[in-house]
Amino acid sequence: MGAGHDHGHSHAPAGGTATAAYAGTLRVALSITLTVMVVEIVGGVLADSLALVADAAHMATDALGLGMALLAIHFANRPATGNRTFGYARAEILAALANCLLLLGVGGYVLYEAIQRFITPAGTEGGLTIVFGAIGLVANMISLTLLMRGQKESLNVRGAFLEVAADALGSLAVIVSAVVILTTGWQAADPIASLVIGLMIVPRTVKLLRETLDVLLESAPKDVDMTEVRTHILALDGVEDVHDLHAWTITSGMPVLSAHVVVRSDVLSAIGHEKMLHELQNCLGDHFDVEHCTFQLEPSGHAEHEARLCH
Repeated sequence: MGAGHDHGHSHAPAGGTATAAYAGTLRVALSITLTVMVVEIVGGVLADSLALVADAAHMATDALGLGMALLAIHFANRPATGNRTFGYARAEILAALANCLLLLGVGGYVLYEAIQRFITPAGTEGGLTIVFGAIGLVANMISLTLLMRGQKESLNVRGAFLEVAADALGSLAVIVSAVVILTTGWQAADPIASLVIGLMIVPRTVKLLRETLDVLLESAPKDVDMTEVRTHILALDGVEDVHDLHAWTITSGMPVLSAHVVVRSDVLSAIGHEKMLHELQNCLGDHFDVEHCTFQLEPSGHAEHEARLCH
């Protein structure tokens, strides 16, 4: 005795996932990142600055991450099929996971190279480093402005935003180290700035990785309190119990929920299944932001019957 109902309260656009709305922004950010990466590599070689090269290496992974995000959008917005009933929406989350792994690798590389610079110091040209660091900082601030809104709605865009934010801080660290070298001649400022860049990358990446794994492990969306959901459903007239209550996220902006709702037979007979489903929909829709809800209405004792059928 089952029935389903769904309703939309998503941030995702009608034509695709939440990230799809920011494809153009991601393309602009990718163009800026590639340009600055090349500029900083040239500057790092000319000024013999590890901090600039480290920042350029980080930007290279940013460019790869942005490229994967755009590729993920392409796949995520392909239509669903009989075998892939949610389409390829989860591709965005896989891209975010790949970005995390890349960032952790870059962070480790930068930290290693910085330690090597302490062991074998190099002469860094402060003036050139300031110029190239300033170019990187301005470009990163432009990208951050473009990605600011989207990072609140999509894990994929948030990954790109955090990467560019780390780049902006890295460019600032590069400039500070170059000023120190220029004014005091203290060459250790360059590897110290590199250490700062590496240490800025890791914590943000771990946070993004945790959120990404929550989606892959089908944890309840962080803004959906399952205890409150259960309480709201049980508060409806005629509802005796709720079981097999699950909520998870397909991809950014696509939370879903399913539940088996035990309803008194006399209530179902009096108001009908459709009205009961509408009451459930309104109950959750007014209090929780869930993209897709599926309810199975059951009479008392049906759960025990289900358990026997599963054998």
